[in-house]
Amino acid sequence: MLILGLESSCDETAAALVTDDRRVLAHRLAGQEAAHAPYGGVVPEIAARAHVEAMEPLIAAALSDAGIALADVDAIAATAGPGLIGGVMVGLVTGKALAHAVGKPLIGVNHLEGHALSPRLSDPDLDFPYLLLLVSGGHCQLLLVEGVGRYHRLATTIDDAAGEAFDKTAKVLGLGFPGGPAVERAAALGNPRAVPLPRPLKGSPEPHFSFAGLKSAVSRAVADHSPEDLAASFQAAVVECLIDRTARALAAAPQARTLVVAGGVAANTAVRTALAGLAAEHGRRFVAPPLWLCTDNAAMIAWAGVERFAAGLTDPLDMPARPRWPLDPSAPPVRGAGVKA
Repeated sequence: MLILGLESSCDETAAALVTDDRRVLAHRLAGQEAAHAPYGGVVPEIAARAHVEAMEPLIAAALSDAGIALADVDAIAATAGPGLIGGVMVGLVTGKALAHAVGKPLIGVNHLEGHALSPRLSDPDLDFPYLLLLVSGGHCQLLLVEGVGRYHRLATTIDDAAGEAFDKTAKVLGLGFPGGPAVERAAALGNPRAVPLPRPLKGSPEPHFSFAGLKSAVSRAVADHSPEDLAASFQAAVVECLIDRTARALAAAPQARTLVVAGGVAANTAVRTALAGLAAEHGRRFVAPPLWLCTDNAAMIAWAGVERFAAGLTDPLDMPARPRWPLDPSAPPVRGAGVKA
């Protein structure tokens, strides 16, 4: 089985060709850091226009890298949400057009499912069920992954996601864009105990996450501490919160013998190291995808397409693009904003 995957949900345009025996035949990606850097964050209109310009050349380059024709693929998988709606529409409409042109099935992929299944692309021994910490710029969730399309949400953020807090902390500290790697670099030069920052919901019986108060505390401390010490103290606080909440979920999901982390924040070394230690303490196996699979990419979308196609799941050409698309639509609403559930 050979799947073409397309990704355009935020500020990365990507195309990849992946087989059902886990070979990534080609992966092309175009970032937009320079375009968004002056604004300290992603500007949706700029992102959408950049996707339009980059998508077709990336697809052509990926096909050329793999030495195949479009007609050789078995299906076309494209991110259909959630994400910035302009960008999502670019990738999904492109996928629809190509699928119609060559008479191949369309697979509309939930971007979060791409992250959720990405560790199975790099680790053939990862079986269902597993506990997933999905931690990215827009989402922070704990999910019991029971199978393809079968997700049970145990916890989510009631306000900001961890990745969003990283990005906004970087902006406040003047560290540049993208924020996550910038904070991690600065943290390596600072003292993680220099600034007494809060650990929202740590120790609470409530299962969810909260990072808005931590982000605000960083803003109030800027005048009194160095960027390096603030970055280190902020990162330490985030790690403590993630470990505390994940430990609670591990106790609630004994059937999950593996702890998995995915999403952009999963590329953070401090987060990965702490989670590996937590898994060992609880007698669970720990799996994290390689760093390039943590951030947005098309290989994970193609792999999700492989898994869904193998399960007989395809989509009609009138499938809508979705700015919001929860993995567990039956999960109860949470207090606070609740929009990122």
